[in-house]
Amino acid sequence: MLENTALPRKAPLNPPLDTRYQVETPEGIDLPLRPAGLMVRSLAFGIDLGIRGAILGVLFLLLAFLGQLGMGLGSLLLFAVSWWYMVLFEVLRQGRSPGKQWMGLRVIHDDGTPIGWSASLLRNLLRFVDLLPFGYFLGAISCLQHPTFKRLGDIAAGTLVVYSEHALLRPQLPDAQPRSSPVPLNLGEQRALLAFAERQAELSPARVNELAALLAQPLHISAPKAVSELNGIARGLLGPT
Repeated sequence: MLENTALPRKAPLNPPLDTRYQVETPEGIDLPLRPAGLMVRSLAFGIDLGIRGAILGVLFLLLAFLGQLGMGLGSLLLFAVSWWYMVLFEVLRQGRSPGKQWMGLRVIHDDGTPIGWSASLLRNLLRFVDLLPFGYFLGAISCLQHPTFKRLGDIAAGTLVVYSEHALLRPQLPDAQPRSSPVPLNLGEQRALLAFAERQAELSPARVNELAALLAQPLHISAPKAVSELNGIARGLLGPT
């Protein structure tokens, strides 16, 4: 009599690391966002710091000709540029300072809405906390420890720095009469047909005909008409333009 032996169970695998931050809009739509990490944020801040330094340098050079009055105005300008540069750009340019725009970033509220005045003021006024005890030490530690890379100012203001998502462009396909496929296509086959149609302009005629012959065989399409027939099927898959 054989004894029932239970096979050892494998420990459940940890879920893969995911840097996406999912937000549900008031309309019930899931909005995936990509939080920006410490390195790219540091580069964006460095660019903004350089721009502010250049602005102040030019202003101080001009104000130097005004003597004591220039020194007083310089102190006011130093405060204004240091504290309002980021706030004005973030609020008036949809969360993008020049440095963030250069690096493809923007700052938003945690719920995905554009950042407002109060949140921008708070996150930027708390930079002096992130700077403690020196060189953004606390801010860097917070970014590295937080799951969405928030510094202390972001945590207090309820903001998030994310990558700007580029609008998806509709693929450009060759002109052809839309038609349906003679056989059912799975998702992988549909993608292969669309990729073939989209990339034709980048390929030589010989390569186009070679790929068309490979794709036409399982679809029972004759070789002489393969390119036009496949383009028509791709047009049909993409739908009306």
